Amino acid sequence: MSDCESIFKYKRVLLKLSGEHLAGDQGYGIDPKVIKGLAEEIKGIIDIGVELAITVGGGNIFRGLAASTEGMDRSQADYIGMLATVMNALALQEALERVGVLTRVMSAIEMRSVAESYIRRRAIRHLEKGRVVIFAAGTGNPYFTTDTTAALRACEIEADVFMKATKVDGVYDSDPNKNPEAKHFDRISYLEVLTKGLEIMDSTAISLCMDNKLPLIVFSLLIPGNMEQALRGVPVGTTVY
Repeated sequence: MSDCESIFKYKRVLLKLSGEHLAGDQGYGIDPKVIKGLAEEIKGIIDIGVELAITVGGGNIFRGLAASTEGMDRSQADYIGMLATVMNALALQEALERVGVLTRVMSAIEMRSVAESYIRRRAIRHLEKGRVVIFAAGTGNPYFTTDTTAALRACEIEADVFMKATKVDGVYDSDPNKNPEAKHFDRISYLEVLTKGLEIMDSTAISLCMDNKLPLIVFSLLIPGNMEQALRGVPVGTTVY
């Protein structure tokens, strides 16, 4: 048994980061302090031997859906949003490599000067070699969210778990920021998420995870060490099964 297998419950992980998290308190763009702290936390996990892939959103720079509601063509807006995720992926790559973590950015839209084109087998090979793989540009198609992209990539690389980082500590039956009586779920099934209409991800992403029996951990990245604790099997946030 390897050191990783003896310490961590999950060997291969897909981590979904929102663009808003990279913005920190400033609310827009990329906060260097936030991305530096994230890189250091990820390094601690990689050094033990966890295989980590990351899908990052672009909401801190551009939101395609929001722009489309203001009259912009939905497809065009979504493509702009995909390019925003590439910017975030490159920033995250730079921060990780600065602390000594080998990375590869793989884009669903071809841009050979800055990223590799996404090829499933190549992504898996990078993970096996200990490199963090950052998936950018969504699926390369409009009308798909980064949550759906993350669920799809997690299934493709045969991840052991899908971890979704948020600003709250798991799944609630209503918005805990608005309702102090909101109920927190330690564990909940995908079917319950759908029937209760809990908006943790879009229905396409939830269905992908449910159909492929992929466990999902929704947790707060604002609490240092949360990700490592979850990987060790310690109950953190909400587990969706």
